[in-house]
Amino acid sequence: MFAPGELTVGLFLPVWPYAGDLEGMRGQGEVVRMADRAGFAGVWVRDVPLHDRGFGDVGQVYDPWTYLAWLGAHTENLALATGSVVVTLRHPIDVAKQAASLDRLSGGRLVLGIATGDRASEFPAYGIDHAGRGPRFAESVTMIRRLLGEDFPRIDSPLGGLAGQVDLLPKPLAGGIPLLVTGSSRQTEEWIAEHGDGRLLYPGVTATAEGPAMLGAKISAWRGLVPSRVFKPVVTNEWLDLAEDPDHPPTPLRGGFVLRTGRNGLIDLLGRWRDNGVNHAALGVQHGRRPAADTVAEIAEEVLPLFPALPAPAPATALW
Repeated sequence: MFAPGELTVGLFLPVWPYAGDLEGMRGQGEVVRMADRAGFAGVWVRDVPLHDRGFGDVGQVYDPWTYLAWLGAHTENLALATGSVVVTLRHPIDVAKQAASLDRLSGGRLVLGIATGDRASEFPAYGIDHAGRGPRFAESVTMIRRLLGEDFPRIDSPLGGLAGQVDLLPKPLAGGIPLLVTGSSRQTEEWIAEHGDGRLLYPGVTATAEGPAMLGAKISAWRGLVPSRVFKPVVTNEWLDLAEDPDHPPTPLRGGFVLRTGRNGLIDLLGRWRDNGVNHAALGVQHGRRPAADTVAEIAEEVLPLFPALPAPAPATALW
């Protein structure tokens, strides 16, 4: 998915939205399999535990771990990515256990976007203080890393203690799992530069050249804080309404939440992102007017050849 100076393309799920009937979600698996065969670099799912009637967006119906396990069993090459797991609502032991299990069973394909959560109504349901989500996030990241990377760790944390007598199994296939911090997650830029393996950033304005340039300035400033200038990838996303006319001009809809554009405008946007330091673009098609399969097929045929997935070893053979 990631290399300096390169940009790859992923698909954000669901490919069409929940409209009150789960039967209406049927058939999305085949679109994902098409994306896998076509060479998309990754597939992304969100973590939305509860449907908030006041939020206006169901987001993700299925549990992300269950969803990614199913997707991993029905695809071969796509990276399996979360955008993002709300680690403040979940215990670090459970996050580490689920992540390492999925990583092993998928042959090492997991990329873990993590966040503090943007739906305040979920926190009282879990009995967790919404105002304290920033410190809880930082503690969770530290504990998750140690559980994944150490044998029989000794951990003394407000979230739990281990005295070196118990261990977490399995461990990740490659010794760790990439943790990409979403937005600020209520941390400083310096903290994210040191503790994150990469970053998920909101795109800002996408209908003009100024938006990618502003995003690029933010990326450059953040990368300047990364210790030893180690490469850490940046991901952004856009919800697309891909017009059939390839020259349809980029037009913001729904207050800028959705971009209606022809494929030439999309190609231009992806190129600007790449030139400004973005390494992966997660594209959502659920708000488009066309059938999702048609949109994904057009992106695969006309756009992916310009932004192909990167050469990489084949995923390891699953253990089970």
